[in-house]
Amino acid sequence: MRQTAIVVILSALLLPQQGETQATPRLVEPLLEFPLHSPQIVDFQIRQYALKSVPKLVVPRTSEQWHEEAGQLRKRLLDEVVFRGWPDEWCNSPLKFEDLGYLPSGKGYRMRKLRYEIVPGMQTTAILYEPEQLKGRVPAMLDVNGHAPEGKAVEYKQKRCINQALQGMLALSPEWFYMGELRQPDNTHWFSAHVDLTGISSLGLFYLAMRKGLDYLYQHPNVDRKRIGMTGVSGGGWQTIVLSGLDERVRLAIPVAGYASAELVGGNDKFGDNESSPTDFFSIADFLHVSAMVAPRPMLLINNAEDSCCFRAPIVKPFLFDRVRPFFHLYSADDRFAWHENLDPGDHNYQLDNRLAAYRFIAKHFGLRPVEREIPVDDQVRSVEDLSVGLPKDNLTLLSFAKKMASQIRRSPAPAEGAARLAWQKQESDKLAQLLRLKPVQVERAWMLTNSKSKGLESNSYRLDFTNGLSATGVRLKAIAIAEPRSATVILNDDGRKASAELVSERINRGECVLSLDVVLVGDAVPPRRWPWLYDRIFSSLGDRSLGIQAAQLLAVVRWMQAESPAIGNIRIESTGMRNQLAALAAAGLHPGYFSELVIRQGLPSLAALLDVPVPYDKIPDIFCFGLYREFDLDRLAEVAKPTTYSLVSRWAGLSAKTKAQ
Repeated sequence: MRQTAIVVILSALLLPQQGETQATPRLVEPLLEFPLHSPQIVDFQIRQYALKSVPKLVVPRTSEQWHEEAGQLRKRLLDEVVFRGWPDEWCNSPLKFEDLGYLPSGKGYRMRKLRYEIVPGMQTTAILYEPEQLKGRVPAMLDVNGHAPEGKAVEYKQKRCINQALQGMLALSPEWFYMGELRQPDNTHWFSAHVDLTGISSLGLFYLAMRKGLDYLYQHPNVDRKRIGMTGVSGGGWQTIVLSGLDERVRLAIPVAGYASAELVGGNDKFGDNESSPTDFFSIADFLHVSAMVAPRPMLLINNAEDSCCFRAPIVKPFLFDRVRPFFHLYSADDRFAWHENLDPGDHNYQLDNRLAAYRFIAKHFGLRPVEREIPVDDQVRSVEDLSVGLPKDNLTLLSFAKKMASQIRRSPAPAEGAARLAWQKQESDKLAQLLRLKPVQVERAWMLTNSKSKGLESNSYRLDFTNGLSATGVRLKAIAIAEPRSATVILNDDGRKASAELVSERINRGECVLSLDVVLVGDAVPPRRWPWLYDRIFSSLGDRSLGIQAAQLLAVVRWMQAESPAIGNIRIESTGMRNQLAALAAAGLHPGYFSELVIRQGLPSLAALLDVPVPYDKIPDIFCFGLYREFDLDRLAEVAKPTTYSLVSRWAGLSAKTKAQ
C-alpha cells in the first residue's frame, strides 16, 4: 500500500495542475524552430577564429637564419604531422620497385612500366618516360597527378612527359590515390579521415607515394642528382610544393594551381581536401613557409586567371608570390623565382601555354636547349588501359588500410576499483583533453533573442557567445508553475533543436528545466552547407578538433545554466545522433561524474562502425578526431565518465536520405 501511495503522489506532482497546459510536441516545436543564428554569421565567426591561428611568415635578416629555421620546420612537419604515429620501418624502408618492361612507344622515347610499394600490402604504379638514346646522366622530372580520373593517362600529362623525354630528360609519372589504376571507391580521399582516426597520419601515405618516386629517380644510374625537378597541377601542384619544400633533393619546382596561403580562409572556400589541409599542418607552418623553404632552388608558380576550380591567379599572387619573393632575395636568387599567369584558356588547366612556360623554365635552369614550341604528340596519347601496369587484387586501399590499423589496436583494461581506478580515470581524462586539444571556454554573453510565456510554458531563446569568439544557440524551457526547477536536462540532436520537440515535452512534464542546445556545426549553429567538411578541415589543420570545441561549448553552457539557476543540482544529457553522442561522451569524459546521466538515441555502438559501414567523412566530419579510436572507444569513454551513467537506447540505423543528398 505504501508503494502505491508513493506512485500516486509522484504522478500527481508530475502531472499539470488544474488550469495548466501539459507540454506537447505541438506546443513546443514552434518555440524550437525559431532561427537564432545566421549561417553567414557562423561562417564569419569560424573564419575570424581561424585567422588568429594561421602562422605568420616573417622574413629573417639573413639567409643563414632562414636556413636554420627552415630545417627546424621541416623536421617538425615530418615528425609531428606527416609521419605521426608511423613505425620507423615504414618511414625508412628500402625501395621495392618492379620493372615490368617496355610499352609500345613513339619515335625518340621509350615508356617503361613500374610498380612499387608504398607500405607493406599497398602498391601503386608509374610510367617512366626515357629518351630513346639514353646516355650518361640527364635531368629528371617527377610528374605527379592531380584530381584527374584518368590518372597518369590524362592527356595533358602524357604530352608533358613525352615532350620532357624528347627534350632529353627522364620523366616519372606515378599514379595517385583514387585516380587511374588506383580509382577504387575505397581510395577516395575522404577515407584518409578513417586512417587518421586510428592514430596513423594518412598524410604519410600520400607523402610516401610521391617521395618513393623521388627516391627512384635519385637512385637511377642515368639521373643527374643536381637536376631533379617536380611538377603537377591541382592536387599535383599541392604534392609538388609539399615534397619540394620538405625534401631538398627536388632541385626545381613548378606547382600549378595547387595551393595558397591558409590566410585565404578569411574569405575563400578553397581550403583543401583532407590531404591538402592535413591535421595540425598549419599549426606549425603555412604553405607560405613551405614555399619559402624551396629558396634558393628554382621555382615557377603557375596559376590561372579565371580558374574554374581553385587558386585564381589575381587572388593568389599577393598572398603567395609577393610574400615569398623576399626569401629568394635573401640568397640573391631573384631570377630563380618566377610567376606565370595563364590566360588561355585561363581555367583550371595544364594545357599548352602552361606547359610551354614550364618547358622554358626547366630548360633555363637545367641547362637544356631553349624550347620554343611543344613537339606535337597528339597521335601518341594512349588510353587508361594502354598505360595500365596492374596491381594485386588484394592491394590495400585507404579504407582497408585504416581497418587493418584498427584491427591492431589494443587498449589496457580499466582497474576495477579503489585508488588505482581513480588514478586511471584521471590519466584517461587528461589524455582525452590532450587528444581533443581542449581549450576550455566560458559563456561570455547570453543574448536573449526571444521568449514566450503561454499555455503553462515559459521559454527563453539564446545565442550563446563564448570567450573564443564562437557561439552556440539554445532554447531554455520549463513549466511556468515550477518557479525553481531542481533538475535539468540538456537535449542535443544531430538534426537540430527543432527535431527534439518530443523529448523536450517529456522532460518539461517531469518538472525539469530543459535546454535544447545546438553546439557549433549542428542545427542553426551550422555555417553554409556547400561543403560541410570545410569547417572541420579549418579547425583540424590549425591544431584544433571540432569535437573538442563542441565538448568545451557543452561544458561551458552547463556551467552557465547552473549559474543562472543555482537550485539546479542534477543535470543530465539526452542526445540523438552520432555527432552529439560523441560530443556528450567527450564532455562527460573530460569531467567524470559532472553529469548524472547520458542517454543516447540513434547512436553508434562503437567507433568501429565508422570504418565498417563505412560512415563517410564528408557528410559527418566532426566525429573523425585524429587518434580517437586508437585511444578510446565509446565504452571506454563511458568508463572514464563514471559515476555518470551511460545508456544507448537505440542504435544508429544508417545515413538518412537528407544526409546522403547534402
